Amino acid sequence: MTSWTHLVRFTATEDNAIYYTKCDSTLPQVGAQVPYFKSITSLDTCNVTSDLKTIKEILAPVEPGLPIVCIGLNYANHASEAKLTVPQKSPMWYKPAESLANPGIIPVSKVAQDHFVDFEGELTIVTSKPAKDVSVEDAPSYILGYTIGNDLTARHFQAPALGGGQFSYAKSFDKFAPLGPALVSPSAFGDVTKNTIKTSINGRIVQDSPLGLIWGPAELVSFLSQGRTLPAGTAIMTGTPAGVGWFQEPQYSLKDGDVVEVSISVIGTLSNTMKFE
Repeated sequence: MTSWTHLVRFTATEDNAIYYTKCDSTLPQVGAQVPYFKSITSLDTCNVTSDLKTIKEILAPVEPGLPIVCIGLNYANHASEAKLTVPQKSPMWYKPAESLANPGIIPVSKVAQDHFVDFEGELTIVTSKPAKDVSVEDAPSYILGYTIGNDLTARHFQAPALGGGQFSYAKSFDKFAPLGPALVSPSAFGDVTKNTIKTSINGRIVQDSPLGLIWGPAELVSFLSQGRTLPAGTAIMTGTPAGVGWFQEPQYSLKDGDVVEVSISVIGTLSNTMKFE
């Protein structure tokens, strides 16, 4: 039985090393002193030390080094605003490992700035063990938990005239996949369909939707594992609902200093500030 509900990954003030802490839905903040452990691989058997570490920075709740899997057209309301037909199989692409970012400041390169920086608030799955050829029925046992992601995009590069309609280049810039602030166990998260997602820019709500995924977490893990291995700790961004900047009237491209907050009930809020380089 899972012995945790929420996990926060952080850098400690005392030694600049990276640790995890278990907590409840009231997430610890920078400056808090917390019990800690070093490895997520032995999560249910690890001993949490009685010593305390001070949180210097809250990090993305996944280990760096793996590509991030992304899913598109997974909300009917987003497909409708984009005037696109939902395909039989979910569109997918990868962000490189270098796209992973923590809560906090997102450095935005000049090339991205000039090509319509957009946001996409997303529920994100994190896998618990290597998955290959997994059935939908067995897929839940491969899900470690859920966090929040923002699939940042330089939207112009998706345009057929400029990029042939591809997704990867537009979404693969450094630090274009912030995740956080916590990882929540599946049992604590509960029924995905009963949770909601909201995205705001400088306090203005731009996305507000139930988590009405066309392909749910179990279906995605199964689909993505067919004929290929999903390593343990893989982050899967599950798609965004309606309200992205490209389809607003008037359109809205993120600007230097904009604060983007993505909130999902039970998990918390992922907050990032755009900093144009």
